[in-house]
Amino acid sequence: MADPTPTPAPGLDAGLIWMDGELVPQERATVSVLSHALHYGTSVFEGIRAYDTGSGAAVFRLQEHAERLLASARIMGMPNLPSVETIREAVVATVRANERTACYVRPLLWHGPESLGINPRGTSVHFMVATWPWGTYLGDDAIREGAKVMTSSWRRSPPDVLATKAKAGGNYVNSVLANMEARDHGYDEAILLDHAGFVAEGSGENLFFVHDGVVHAIRHSVNLRGITRDSVIRIAEADGREVREAMATRDELYGAHEVFMVGSAAEVAPIAEIDRRTIGAGVAGPVTLDLRRAYLDVVEGRDARFESWLTRID
Repeated sequence: MADPTPTPAPGLDAGLIWMDGELVPQERATVSVLSHALHYGTSVFEGIRAYDTGSGAAVFRLQEHAERLLASARIMGMPNLPSVETIREAVVATVRANERTACYVRPLLWHGPESLGINPRGTSVHFMVATWPWGTYLGDDAIREGAKVMTSSWRRSPPDVLATKAKAGGNYVNSVLANMEARDHGYDEAILLDHAGFVAEGSGENLFFVHDGVVHAIRHSVNLRGITRDSVIRIAEADGREVREAMATRDELYGAHEVFMVGSAAEVAPIAEIDRRTIGAGVAGPVTLDLRRAYLDVVEGRDARFESWLTRID
């Protein structure tokens, strides 16, 4: 008997998904409930965006994302990894096959179901790429008016507890708890401090603040190496802005003229309020909005200085 017609999966419209070298419909891109990664968080992933440049889609900083995915996998001790070129080809093929002009891209490596002991040695490692439409991460209102954020009661995991330089699935329980807490209290996002009380990052973003026109990039040992953070720093410097790296306490952010978050999903997102304290004028600040416009010009192919960051889909 022929298989019945699969029921389309609810939720995200991912279309065709790259699964271990083959493009398959979303409803057939399934994994075992006994997968080691499902039980223990032994996966690594990336968040990437492809943008509509007016002459087709372009994936932003695909090379760097592919390299960071493999770096995370090596930190986690994963064997038999795909090459950077294989990851790049899979992302391009998936975007192209789904005829996306703009989308979010999620590559993922994970341990399979051969064993459910704590040690994943001996389990297979799988690779998938999914794409789907995704608009403004924090919402259009947060971009227009500035986001409202809170300092979470959850602290960012220190690097002697978890491998904070790996973008590993299990690490993100920390972020999930912080983000849920913020949303449950009516905020758009959370800021996490480290064990000593210094600002670390958002639940999924790096942080910047502006004081007297100088752009300060929050530096912290627990933070993942931010590709969007690096992009914003380099764009700001290319436009003649002074950028400094800095450690900061929460009260330094309260007194800043502007604060903003950056990330592949969030892009460049202004913050208007932290812990019910107004930041600057209480709206999206001029430096932040200029940097957001400059960033979007780059990712959408309108700034030739950074054309090398774009992988264009034919």
